[in-house]
Amino acid sequence: MIEQNLLEHLRKISEEERLLLEGEKNVQKSLYTNEPDFVVDSRKMLAWGKLIDIRSHTRFVHFPAHKHNYIEMIYMCSGSTTHIINGSIPLTLHTGELLLLNPNAVHEILPAGIDDIAVNFIILPEFFDRALIMLEEENILRDFLIGTLKPEKNAAEYLHFQSIDSLPVQNLIENLIWSLLNSQPNRRGINQTTMGLLFLHLLNHTDRINMNDSSRYGQHLVFTILKYIETNYRTAELAEIAKQLHMPPYAVSKIIKKHSGHTFKQLLQTKRLNQAAFLLSTTALPVEDIIVLAGYDNTSYFHRIFKEYYHMTPRAYRIKNGKNTLRKT
Repeated sequence: MIEQNLLEHLRKISEEERLLLEGEKNVQKSLYTNEPDFVVDSRKMLAWGKLIDIRSHTRFVHFPAHKHNYIEMIYMCSGSTTHIINGSIPLTLHTGELLLLNPNAVHEILPAGIDDIAVNFIILPEFFDRALIMLEEENILRDFLIGTLKPEKNAAEYLHFQSIDSLPVQNLIENLIWSLLNSQPNRRGINQTTMGLLFLHLLNHTDRINMNDSSRYGQHLVFTILKYIETNYRTAELAEIAKQLHMPPYAVSKIIKKHSGHTFKQLLQTKRLNQAAFLLSTTALPVEDIIVLAGYDNTSYFHRIFKEYYHMTPRAYRIKNGKNTLRKT
């Protein structure tokens, strides 16, 4: 639950809402766009030069189907709101839940009551530059999440984080709201770093993601497989995860390839190599130990594929990227 004083501030009746309570029947489209199509325009929502801002969701009215020319993140501070995605997918956002919308998603919202308080984050893609740097380890799980920030048609159109009872997630969102309501020095850097930390924590809650597109079932299976690789990369085997999913290995392979563009072996190798690179740059462990910790038992094979992937030897990588470590090789 969001802090009470902040909640009371967000609960205040806006001018648009006052007119609705006095009898206005529809959303004032001119507040959101000047175009004939209902595409909510960032130029209307953001002051010049801003990359992010917030506004409380307009209550007491059906918000008609629309798109955005920015990324929208909605956090439900109290109560609930019902959203319709792409004209057919109903989604109810409850207190403490988060909805991240790709600009391609067609979005409408059923009327909300006075205690149904949601915060809309209006975000330009370039705001996420620092957050994506903070998500430094390359893995397909990260790509699924940040793919929502990209306007390509093949990206997931929304991510709905359900029932997140993580105190760090709640605190980071509250800090972001407070910062955007109260101008302070260095706020852009603070807000970008806060968003990065929020994403890092959300990556720990992929089991709470509800997503829906033409390949929902396959996408959810891929999330499960990726979490298996992240946790068990030293010993992971296709046969083992297939057994856990009660599916034949060939079917699991087909799903992975279709929804990630990679084979199980490629995903596993990427994770192992990234783990080896992380240990090379942050520890003084001998390379031989790192090879074992990354899940390899063939030294010459590791050296060959590491050089193919990073275009340098493990020793060269450590020298280039090591951070105050004893560079033992």
